Formats: sequence, C-alpha cells, structure tokens
Amino acid sequence: MSRDFARHFILLMKEINIRNIAIIAHVDHGKTTLVDALLRQSKSDLGKDIADQVCIMDSNELERERGITIFSKNASIFYNGVKVNIIDTPGHADFGGEVERVLNMADGCLLLIDAKEGPMPQTKFVLKKALEMGLKIIVVINKIDKAGARVDFALNETFDLFIKLGADDNALNFPIIYASGRDGKAGLEPDLSKMTDIAPLFDAIIKHIPSPLGDPQKPLQMLVTSISGDDFKGRICIGRVHNGVIKSGQEVSYINRQGEVKKHRLISLRTFLGLNKVEVAEISAGDIAALAGIPDVTVGETIADPIDSKALPLINTEEPTVKMTFMVNNSPFAGKEGQFSTSRQLKARLYKELETDVALNIKDLTSVSWIVSGRGELHLAILIERMRREGYELQVSRSQVIVKEINGQKMVPFERVYVEAPEQFHGSVIQKLNARKGELVDMKNIDGTVFLEFIIPTRGLFGYRSEFITDTKGLGIINTNFYQYQTDPGNWKERNQGSLVACETGTTLMYGLRNVQDRGVMFLKPGVEVYEGQVVGQNSRIEDIRVNVCKEKHLSNMRSRGEGNTEHFDEPKTMGLEDALSYIGDDELVEITPKNIRIRKVFLDEISAKRASREEKNMVY
Repeated sequence: MSRDFARHFILLMKEINIRNIAIIAHVDHGKTTLVDALLRQSKSDLGKDIADQVCIMDSNELERERGITIFSKNASIFYNGVKVNIIDTPGHADFGGEVERVLNMADGCLLLIDAKEGPMPQTKFVLKKALEMGLKIIVVINKIDKAGARVDFALNETFDLFIKLGADDNALNFPIIYASGRDGKAGLEPDLSKMTDIAPLFDAIIKHIPSPLGDPQKPLQMLVTSISGDDFKGRICIGRVHNGVIKSGQEVSYINRQGEVKKHRLISLRTFLGLNKVEVAEISAGDIAALAGIPDVTVGETIADPIDSKALPLINTEEPTVKMTFMVNNSPFAGKEGQFSTSRQLKARLYKELETDVALNIKDLTSVSWIVSGRGELHLAILIERMRREGYELQVSRSQVIVKEINGQKMVPFERVYVEAPEQFHGSVIQKLNARKGELVDMKNIDGTVFLEFIIPTRGLFGYRSEFITDTKGLGIINTNFYQYQTDPGNWKERNQGSLVACETGTTLMYGLRNVQDRGVMFLKPGVEVYEGQVVGQNSRIEDIRVNVCKEKHLSNMRSRGEGNTEHFDEPKTMGLEDALSYIGDDELVEITPKNIRIRKVFLDEISAKRASREEKNMVY
C-alpha cells in the first residue's frame, strides 16, 4: 500500500466516521436538556466546574436567566467510534440569523417536538430552513413523561406540518424517536418504562444521518459560519471543512464578500471534543474546525487553498424588519454609571457585533447616533442588554418598522401570530389584536384551549406582549413569525395614555409620590435620583403631565387628629428593559446604563418640548 493511498484511506475513514447534526425546536421544547443527556451518557469530559450544571450548553448569563437559547454552540461526542458534532440552535424567530448560518454546518437535524404542545411556530420556521437545505430530519417526540402528553396528536401535527412545508416523500419518511430529555431516556416506542438510556437516539443518528459530503483530495474550502474572540489568539472563525484538508500552521487564502483574495498563515487549528476546543495537526473534509490567524474574516466568507482559491456561496439571510436609533447618552446623569459612553466606544462595539450577527444591520445617522436594524424587538433588546452588562451606557428610540418600496408602493412587514390561551380569555385577545389591525385567519378549540392565528402588521405588535400577559393572567402563549411585506393599512392610533414627567431634578420623596400617584401608575419608589424631563409614571389620561415627585412636606407645630393614618403609597411598577422599550412614544427615549433603566423625554424642559410640538404641527409635508 503506497503512502499516498494509505493517507487517502485514513482521511476517507475520518470522513465516514463523522456525523454533523443540528438540534432544532421551538423555545422550551427541551433542546438543551436533551444535549445534556447526550453529553453525559457519551462519557464526554465536561470539566469539574460544569459537570453538575443543567442546560450545560446555555453558558451565557442571559440564556440562563431567560431559559432560552440565544447563541448557537458546538460540541462533539464519540459513540461506537463515530464522532458526532452537535450544533445547539436558538428556537426563537428573532434569532433566525443564528439558525440560518449554523445549519450550513449540518447534514441532518434532530427536530424536537413537545409531546403535549406539538409543533409550534418556531418549529415551523426552523424546519422550513432545514427542508430547503435538504437536511435529513429525525423527529424526536420529547417530554413524553409530561402531564397531559398527547403523543399521537404531536406526531400527527408534525406530519401535517411537513406536508404544509412541501416536504418530498423522502423527507416525509422521517424516523421517529420518543424521549424524555430530563430523564435521559429514549426509545422507539412511547413507553417510558421500556426505556433505559439515550442510546436509541445515538443509534438513529448514526443510521439515518448521512456522512458529510466532501473530498479530502480536492483543494481546501471552508465556509465561516461563526466568529468568537480569544484574548491571545484574536478572532476565531468556526466552520465546516467542505473540501480538502486543513493543517496547523499552513498558509491559506481568505476570500471576502467582495471576492478579494488575501493570504494568511494559521496560528491555531482546533476541533471540538466534548465542550472544549483541542489543538490538532489537521482536519479533514466533513469535520468542523476552529482556526485563528485571519484578522479580518467575517461570517459567510471562505477559507480556501492558497494556490487554487475558489469561494463557496455566501450565506444569505432574511433581512431585518425592525429598527431603532442608538445614540450617545446626553442626559443630566450621562457618564456617571457606565464605563463606556463615548461615541467612539459605542460605534466600535456596535460594528463589532456585525462580525458575528449576520441578521443585524447598522447605518451611521450622525456622529453620535446610529440606526440599528434587527429581526425583531427581542433581537435588539438582547443586544442592548448585553451592552449594558458589558459596561456601556446609551440611549435608544422607539422601535420602528422598516418600510420598503416594492413595485412603486410602500410596503411594511407583517407577522403571522399564533396564540394559545384558555377559552375564557380568547375574546379579549381577539378584540385587542383586531384593534391593532390584526386579521383572524384560523381558530380552533381543543379541550378548552383556544388556538388562534392572525396576520397582523409588525407595527401592531409593538408593546402588545405585556398586555397579552395581563389579559390572559399569564396563562397564554404568543408566538410570531415574519409573514411578508404588504401595504400599510394606515390610520394608526397613538397610545391612549400619557406620561407623568418630573418637573425638577432631585430625589423622589414619599410626600411628593403620594400626591401624584392618584394620577396614574408610578414607576419609581422614594429615594431615587431623577432629573427634569424624566418619565416617572404613566398617566391615566392621554396627555403628558409635569409633576413634582421631589416635593417635601413643610413642617409646622400644628397636627390634626388622625393625620397620616390613612396615607398609603402603592407599590410602583418596575420597568425592565423590554417594558421600557415597548412603553415609550415617539417623543421619548430609553436611557440604558449598567445600573439603571430610565425613560425620558427627548426634550427635557417643558418649554423646549412645547416648541418642538408646535413646530411639528406646523411642518408642511
């Protein structure tokens, strides 16, 4: 056997003994919990710090707090001599950009379906992408141990979903695995008593997911699908090697989006082992690599052979539908609570995010403000929250939809809204969404639970989620997917409640707050520093009112009988980031610092606000 043939045989064996799978599902259907079971039962080295954790793949602080997957992650396990590369993907449509690019690394998918709820809206969104890419699907009916589990219902609904998405006969002939991710058990029958471990799922992956295509003898081609940072190695690009072999320390060509070719030498080559990245000498076609040494690389570009450089197709993602204006904080408290507050620092941080988030778009507005566009309110809110926790302070405007001109007409984005709520609450949901220009297209009542489907302009959903939670007493579930661009229905009503605005700078006092609380809902408690023009509550009427929450009671020698016994201060409403973003009007901003979330008027003093309002009314369009 010649040396070249032996080398080719070894590389070919490496190619065959690899499976690349993405785990896709709706939010909270158990993706990350199932990955925990796969990692533990494969005897993967998880390290002492995280071996006892749950949702191991949700390593980000925000993910643990919210209980959802926001950022895709990679891991690998070995089972019966086969290396299985696992890609944990987000389930929320607002993070569809993450899903679209990481699916390029996979050859198949585990589609998790909740045994009680069946396929949900985000299941449809991600499954559609997977079917369009021709990936092999294994359906996993998860949480069969859940109270009220409806296994047959979930399976029938899943089959109907495949048909609605235009799946061919091969895709419809999907393998089915029943599982309880929490217990780490799986089987071919929906009987938990007959299950012992997760091995049947491993066996299904090896049997049904095809080996990755790609020829190790062809020139090197690798598509970059993810970017991470390293304090010592610089930018780390992660992607699947489509063809060829990549070696540690070799020279490679980097082909950017404009088709320009640049030569670089790799300083690090690593692959995934468990949750860790380990240094290796070479990686063959079909495997997933993490390499360093290319400072300018971004998502969607190609790493190629230095002599025969051929680019792979760029990753295309759906365009953003919602935008906000980010700006430097110029409030009276600017610079007091944040570590990074200058325009240079904010601009650098925003443009750094473009390197890893292909669904984001940033445009310079002025030297101190930028228009940031994303896939939804949650997408942008997560970015703002991450920046806040990193020490940045900034201001953002109200969310706006992105208007497109199609065939000479101005079009706006519409969403398909799915609502699941107890029967007694569905009337108020229909009434509220109809008032927001929503059109009811489907309605089903199953065992006292009503399932509603609406087509509604994206603008009509702004600020509705908090109302929905209140109207359904926290028992409803609402999900949205981008539908298409359509003509704006117009005649939008402004919000029907105004704001209570502080008329002076100072510290909130109990006496001042008690005097004001009858006018609406307060946002602040006593002892909080405020400035003139800051919103301190929501007025019960439509107009804004300037109030003095810093007013103190003047002392005297006289006291009437019973004075103070009936005084009471209601618990103020806590306005988190998402609450504040959904609350503000066009003349208001949200001030974000590492320590506080404040709502303020664009024009802080009353005279400037009245002048701006008068000029706006007199403006000729």
